[in-house]
Amino acid sequence: MAALDIGLVNNMPDAALEATERQFVTLLNEAAGNDITVRLTFYALPSVPRTELGRRELTSYSGIGDLWSRSLDGIIVTGTEPLAANLNDEPYWSDLTQLVEWAEQNTSSAVWSCLAAHAAVLYMDGIRRCRFSEKRFGIFEHLPVGDHFLTAGAPSRLRIPHSRWNDLQEDELKAADYAIVTRSEDGCVDAFVKRRKSLFVFFQGHPEYEAETLLLEYRRDIKRFLRRESDVYPPVPNGYSNPAWADFQEQALSDRREELIGAFPGALASGGIANTWRKDAVRIYHNWLLYLVEQKGRTIQAQPECTSVPSGFRGADSFGRINPSRKVRQ
Repeated sequence: MAALDIGLVNNMPDAALEATERQFVTLLNEAAGNDITVRLTFYALPSVPRTELGRRELTSYSGIGDLWSRSLDGIIVTGTEPLAANLNDEPYWSDLTQLVEWAEQNTSSAVWSCLAAHAAVLYMDGIRRCRFSEKRFGIFEHLPVGDHFLTAGAPSRLRIPHSRWNDLQEDELKAADYAIVTRSEDGCVDAFVKRRKSLFVFFQGHPEYEAETLLLEYRRDIKRFLRRESDVYPPVPNGYSNPAWADFQEQALSDRREELIGAFPGALASGGIANTWRKDAVRIYHNWLLYLVEQKGRTIQAQPECTSVPSGFRGADSFGRINPSRKVRQ
């Protein structure tokens, strides 16, 4: 059985730390199946602002100094809600750029999620994100672009959750030698990659989300509106529907009080929510784990048990595009 050492740098806001841990642990366990053992270590950037609640949660994490002094097969880096208008003005910017440089030299592949993807692309190539006119929020279908190992065995349409106000433009990414992996029919890029010394994988969406994550974010954004922290009532997540939400919105717009959130009909809606993207997410991460196994097998020639890979994985070129003519050495 192949064994992989993977780090998760969890930079999510305090209230989402535990849920993010659970989401990635569950997803990686399902993606690993019976052929791969994943040894997951948690880290967090110390410069991300935290409350006492967050600091207590992070006491079980490994120190960032431990990360700087070691190498891993792969790493996953999450984002956090921005505090500054420009990402390079965020308090954690210096630490995150150090993480980008470390990941290039000390991993076979690094996954950059949502805001972490935006920050990494800005640092490496100066590509700035642009703001949507309204939040891209909900479940969206995406089409694979060409043959790429991340989407090997996946259906012709993949469903992935998104929750973001900002986007990266495909033409700018291509001009900087990023390869697009999936995009929606309206032209929005979801997943893309870039070959450095490590293969960097970027997700603007959240394949790791659980069934009710978007519903909880919707409720959170409504609460912010009721508190007058936001002047815009949040859109209903794409792909979700509940007639009671329209009635609640009408009431919230006419009687804008924080106490009203207690009447939000979330419980009624949650019973009908199904995780329709789970199989797609597991497939993508399973393929990523297989890539890490292949790279580890190439590196450790003297240990046969580490050179074997689960059957069915085909070799890939420097961008991760599948090369049908080349087989992984068994």
